[in-house]
Amino acid sequence: MQSIFHLAFHVRDLDAARRFYGDVLGCAEGRSTDTWVDFDFFGHQISLHLGEPFATTRTGRVGNAMVPMPHFGIVLALPDWEALAQRLKAANTDFVLEPQVRFEGQPGEQWTMFFCDPFGNPIEVKGFRSLAALYDK
Repeated sequence: MQSIFHLAFHVRDLDAARRFYGDVLGCAEGRSTDTWVDFDFFGHQISLHLGEPFATTRTGRVGNAMVPMPHFGIVLALPDWEALAQRLKAANTDFVLEPQVRFEGQPGEQWTMFFCDPFGNPIEVKGFRSLAALYDK
């Protein structure tokens, strides 16, 4: 079975959301009204609605760092992850957790980065040499 994940959440400004999700992340815009806009978030659907973003706290431990919870994200093949990391760096993104490798040389080796959209919604992007290794122990 193949499925597409859908997540709807709040942003304060649809034009700023379009710049970030469309221009910086490279997500294609879908349907919209004057109160929401959809994006193709790397093959999944996100719906950004005008409103107050959800509260987050830095309570998630990733190695020695505390990252925002809750958060959402995407898992990419490593070349796509590297390209996105370069895109984000070129856009002067303020990273919560700089792009880095975790579990190097171990099962589940992965690259990760955390950042927030302009409204404080936290996003994690993971990269794997093989997506089949996502659940390796």
